[in-house]
Amino acid sequence: VQLQASGGGLVQAGGSLRLSCTVSGVTWDEYAIAWFRQAPGEGREGVSSISNKDGRVAYANSAKGRFTISRDNDKNTYYLQMSSLKPEDTAVYYCAVDRILLIDSYSLIADRYDYWGQGTLVTVSS
Repeated sequence: VQLQASGGGLVQAGGSLRLSCTVSGVTWDEYAIAWFRQAPGEGREGVSSISNKDGRVAYANSAKGRFTISRDNDKNTYYLQMSSLKPEDTAVYYCAVDRILLIDSYSLIADRYDYWGQGTLVTVSS
């Protein structure tokens, strides 16, 4: 299983970015893709997750109303559209995949995932 995350960069507060995560090598019929982030000196925080099969989604409170997770099954690519970005959103963002069927706060726990992408840095300036 391989995941390739991209789309990070430098953006001003209030701006938007779209992260992409392309997944390959998955053989499960149903699984969850999640986005996590890790700020310097902090633990890995779950941001959002989505089911590959039916598109059910879950969001952390910090992401609700500002971030949108989506999928393109034809491209095996998952997106995190981030809007109204704040300096506190600055972090390395990772995508992860595992055979998780329950899409809620359970799917936002980093320890539930065995497969991770390399991370992409998002920096939000004030």
